[in-house]
Amino acid sequence: MKKIILLVAVSIATFSCKNAEEKNNEVEATVTEATADQQMYRGEFLYMADAAVLKGDNFIYGVTLDDMSQELANRVKAVKKDDFDMVPVIVNGIVKNKEAGVEGWDEVITITEILHISDKPSEADIKIEEKKS
Repeated sequence: MKKIILLVAVSIATFSCKNAEEKNNEVEATVTEATADQQMYRGEFLYMADAAVLKGDNFIYGVTLDDMSQELANRVKAVKKDDFDMVPVIVNGIVKNKEAGVEGWDEVITITEILHISDKPSEADIKIEEKKS
């Protein structure tokens, strides 16, 4: 009886590990790994006409305004309900210090690859409602 229970336990553990490996392989295929120069960043993206920002849990970076940030802005636009909505994204990018004499954030990210865009905007930290008279 003990041998049967042991055999069932080993079988379950083997099949569970196999499923976990398959799921990990699927995730790796979906999200490509960053190269040595770049890293993966997860944060909320906000794009305005003359500036863009990527805000994470531990960072806030200005975003280089180029073709890739414009593409991300266009894709995020479909998700936003309001002009000031921030949308969760995952991107690969390179962070550098800003150039001397240039206004803006101290650190700027140049987005190299768009990995994921959320289906809905982030919840506002503070919600301001107009009082109707």
